[in-house]
Amino acid sequence: MDTQLAQLMINGIAVGSIIALAAVGLTLTYGILRLSNFAHGDFLTLGAYLTLLVNNLGLNIWLSMILAAGGTVAAMLVAEKLLWSRMRSIRATSTTLIIISIGLALFLRNGIIFIWGGKNLDYNLPVIPALEFGQLKVPQNQLWVLGLAVLAIVFLHYLLQNTKIGKAMRAVADDLDLARVSGINVDRVILWTWVIAGTFTSLGGSMYGLITAVRPNMGWFLILPLFASVILGGIGNPYGAIAAAFIIGIVQEVSTLWLGSQYKQGVALFMMILVLLIRPKGLFKGTI
Repeated sequence: MDTQLAQLMINGIAVGSIIALAAVGLTLTYGILRLSNFAHGDFLTLGAYLTLLVNNLGLNIWLSMILAAGGTVAAMLVAEKLLWSRMRSIRATSTTLIIISIGLALFLRNGIIFIWGGKNLDYNLPVIPALEFGQLKVPQNQLWVLGLAVLAIVFLHYLLQNTKIGKAMRAVADDLDLARVSGINVDRVILWTWVIAGTFTSLGGSMYGLITAVRPNMGWFLILPLFASVILGGIGNPYGAIAAAFIIGIVQEVSTLWLGSQYKQGVALFMMILVLLIRPKGLFKGTI
């Protein structure tokens, strides 16, 4: 029982790393653009498939991840140009934005199925034996996922706290109109928000493909834990989203001891509802 619990906690940390990366992008787009983007999970899926595409051309998996991140950012910027900027210009309601994002999610998912099919696919990688620590077995891919997530989170912290664009992003998140009047280039902040969100989300999808199969609905199954992380961590707070993602990842995996794997989504939903009832603003202070 103890070994099984420890094994599930290790799995939960790996899943939490992936949720954390994607949740950062989701909470940034809400905190800065006030957009609840239900297509976020499908952009994560797109990142995984673009990684697969480049990797199958014979490129190294890590280089494939970088190029896929660029492709995902480009797709997000196209959506910004064609959809979100126009919706902001007419001051569309949050309900309208949610409906459009759901439509975009369906468009992306069906586009992926049309191009790659509905089968589970795998990266072209050598078989690497798991590391053994007593009775525990830790797949090396899970260690890579955790290491990359930590590096990405450290980079995000440096960007938000020590760079001009990071400070501008925090100002826009606090008060967009005041930031604009203060001379901050809001359009540039929006551009960087999508670049950061796209990069982190794509990396999350690529790494999810490392520890599972690449499949069209992978992002859809993560969208509930993503929103739960954003709400649990305080909407608009990337650090809170990261902490909440690890909590949700671990709790989801450990819950399979008693509930079975089919109820993972239910656990994330239960945690989200519980937080909304007890502490609607989340465990941490909202906004960047």
